[in-house]
Amino acid sequence: MKKRGRAGFKINRRRHSRAYYHSKMWLPYRMPNMDKKPIVSDKSDVLETERGAQIGEARPSESSPAGKIIVSVIIPAMNEQRTIGAVIREARHVHPHTEVIVVENGSHDRTAKVAAAAGARVLSFPEPLGHDVGRRIGAEAASGQILLFLDGDIVIPCVRLRPFIQAVSAGADVVLNDYHGPVNRTPIHPVVEAKHVLNILSNRADLGGASMTGIPHAISQKALKEIGLKSLEKPPLFQVMSIVSGLRVVTVHGIAVGKMNATRKKQNGKDPLADVIVQDHLDAIAWLTSRLGARAGYTDLERKRIRDEVKT
Repeated sequence: MKKRGRAGFKINRRRHSRAYYHSKMWLPYRMPNMDKKPIVSDKSDVLETERGAQIGEARPSESSPAGKIIVSVIIPAMNEQRTIGAVIREARHVHPHTEVIVVENGSHDRTAKVAAAAGARVLSFPEPLGHDVGRRIGAEAASGQILLFLDGDIVIPCVRLRPFIQAVSAGADVVLNDYHGPVNRTPIHPVVEAKHVLNILSNRADLGGASMTGIPHAISQKALKEIGLKSLEKPPLFQVMSIVSGLRVVTVHGIAVGKMNATRKKQNGKDPLADVIVQDHLDAIAWLTSRLGARAGYTDLERKRIRDEVKT
């Protein structure tokens, strides 16, 4: 069922997997107990409303003086010379006042040159920075009021990126891709499972498997200042901190990036990044329980548990 939200957006109540319904059956009541230098090279439409954006109060008008940057698009890239140009060309058209920042790290091809030729500001590092570190570095260099995060190997048309910008402009602080991963497979991929579990523990089962681990996603400068740059190196942590802090975390315009993502070479039969991403989610859960208690704010209902160590 769809209801009309503020500013004319439609709030999408439809779920994308059976897991959501089952999870609500066993979840106890949630108690609201919460506290609140690189080498740089420079070379240098209208937003549309999309269904599925849940927003809060509108921000000030997007109109800006000539030359002022409204949107910063941040693209970490490593050996992406074949796709980076097309990614940048689409990104530059998400808003009339946009800058594109490519964080090129550890590449052995022409990624940096192609990115600069396409009109991006390129921050080059000779060695790999580590998974998701490029997001933090790009955000630190950004000057826009809205930050949009993409990957250098997935080309997404600008018309499909604009709803993320529109949702932040209308009041959201963190805007996630309404994509939940394949949940009907057996077994479910551990990364997909980790995303769903974290959202349930964050009292946001409505988000399903939507996650800052995936792209596209956008954040406001307000969220960046409140949560901090460092947490961007662990996107699930930034996401759960935003939820606990009371920031507006919403989904918009599902893009099935899983089908667009290149298959990574396996090591010893495993995806080399799966463990890293799952660990990021475990770190986010650890932060959540450190703030809200061992049960992440959920009650024990009527059950009486022996919590002290049993002495023999």
